[in-house]
Amino acid sequence: MKMKLTIYRKLLLSYLGMAFLTVLASAYAIFSLQQLNNLAYRIINDDFAVVDQSKSLLDSLIAQESAEKRYLILLDPKIEELYWSRSHEFKRIFEELRKDQFAGADPTMARLSLLHDQHGALFSQEVQLVRAKQNEEAQALSEGQGRKVIDEMAMLVRAVQKKAEGNIDARMKRIDVQSLRASRLTVVLSLVSLVIGVLLVLLVTYNISRPLRRLEKATALIAEGKFDFDFRLDRDDEIGSLAHAFGVMAQRLKLLEERNLDASPLTGLPGNLAIERELGNRLQAKRPVSLCHVDLDNFKPFGDQYGYAWGSEVLKEVALLLTDEIKGAGTQEDFVGHIGGDDFVIISVPPRAEEICRRIVAGFDGRIRKFYTEEDRVQGFFIGKDRQGARQKFPLISVTISIVTDDGARFQNPLAMAEAAARLKEYAKTLPGSNCVTEKDVQKV
Repeated sequence: MKMKLTIYRKLLLSYLGMAFLTVLASAYAIFSLQQLNNLAYRIINDDFAVVDQSKSLLDSLIAQESAEKRYLILLDPKIEELYWSRSHEFKRIFEELRKDQFAGADPTMARLSLLHDQHGALFSQEVQLVRAKQNEEAQALSEGQGRKVIDEMAMLVRAVQKKAEGNIDARMKRIDVQSLRASRLTVVLSLVSLVIGVLLVLLVTYNISRPLRRLEKATALIAEGKFDFDFRLDRDDEIGSLAHAFGVMAQRLKLLEERNLDASPLTGLPGNLAIERELGNRLQAKRPVSLCHVDLDNFKPFGDQYGYAWGSEVLKEVALLLTDEIKGAGTQEDFVGHIGGDDFVIISVPPRAEEICRRIVAGFDGRIRKFYTEEDRVQGFFIGKDRQGARQKFPLISVTISIVTDDGARFQNPLAMAEAAARLKEYAKTLPGSNCVTEKDVQKV
């Protein structure tokens, strides 16, 4: 059996050779980058750390010496404590430096530790002399032995810092050399891979360019709103499948454009045409369907009192509540639309429709209360004008939902079912607060 040479297989075979060279170039680049990364890691985590710690060590040493001099002048016990505090700080930085960078025996660090202990002993002698009122002897000890110890310690610290800076320079030069060599070879391998890849692509492109240009023309027609272009291509490969998919997409875009033109500009929900089409399709399929008419109570006086812009925010919040509940308790088959004003529609199946609507009623008050002033929330009503212009109390906005169900044989068209839902809604609006009413509820009354 002859293997079908699809575009996928053509491209796969064409790119295998290019991929091999690309892998070689990538592997070499990764190896080179790893070496450069190791050098950079050593610079950042070793050499720069030594430089920073050396600077901190020198600063601590200077602060320690300053505390010693101030103590001999001011004779303040608090400055003595400051000296020992600086001494502890020096030891801490010293131990971190020796632990992280100078593992094992290092003569420089050993000498530095010995000198620091020696300077501490000298300062203790100076303190004893000061307490014995021998200030001049203490001053002489500081200027003599103390100065020599400090100078040698500073010299050792600077030597450590200078060595680390030398390491940085040496490793930076190695990075420059290795990066230049790696970049050159990587570029060569990449160019070879690119040339081979271009040649292979040109061969394959010739085979697929003409049908793709036709699909490009079809795309331009779709962008202009012309969805009836013939997408059929006599090809038994991926381009033929793509052409078929284009045809399906064009029909879907045609439907979506019709819905978009009909959608509510405020909430973005499908409008009357989409609602009628959705309900009509379900009635025509002769399957159980529930039409839920969602209406807001006291919305007009609310809009008159708070303004149309705030009323629009309420409508958007209601639309968000409906879609949230559809996502939470419904399925992709459930539909929500915006008739206009404060009227919405949900189309689902029994008994899921009733469950969704009762969840909406349960969560409605909590979602809407934030649109009122604190005073109106507390008192549970707001003052507005009725249709005659007289000011009176109005309850807070509530929601009324009427649910009409068809088992597949009751209603002949969407209009008849919508009228039944509207009649049921008028009864439901006579009930106080937010309510969800079905035809069975009315029959029980």
